[in-house]
Amino acid sequence: MEVIKIKGTDDTPTIILDKDSGIFEISGRSLPEDVTTFYEPVLNWLDDYQEEANDKTIFGFKLVYFNTASSKLILDILMKLEEMHENGKEVLIKWHFPEDDEDMEEAGEEYADIVDVPFEQVSYTL
Repeated sequence: MEVIKIKGTDDTPTIILDKDSGIFEISGRSLPEDVTTFYEPVLNWLDDYQEEANDKTIFGFKLVYFNTASSKLILDILMKLEEMHENGKEVLIKWHFPEDDEDMEEAGEEYADIVDVPFEQVSYTL
């Protein structure tokens, strides 16, 4: 499978999707101009990955900010991970948030309530 590596900018997150190394991560700020176009390759990659997913997938979100449009696409990603989990694959979502950022912590809690996937909240110091 192709590896997806997107270098982040001020408005777009860094994304690494690497089946062989087991690294699945979205980090930084997410407020792309056209959120659907930006995340489309990620969603397509996850569709392909589901066909031959690793036995265990740990997907890390390390976002410091995302806009409303991005929140919908993040949910779409989580739904694909939930589908994998329902199909018998081991999936763990790690939601990293700055320890003093209640909004990002609450966003993780809300996503954890929506999807039926093991979810771990991880705070860190900036």
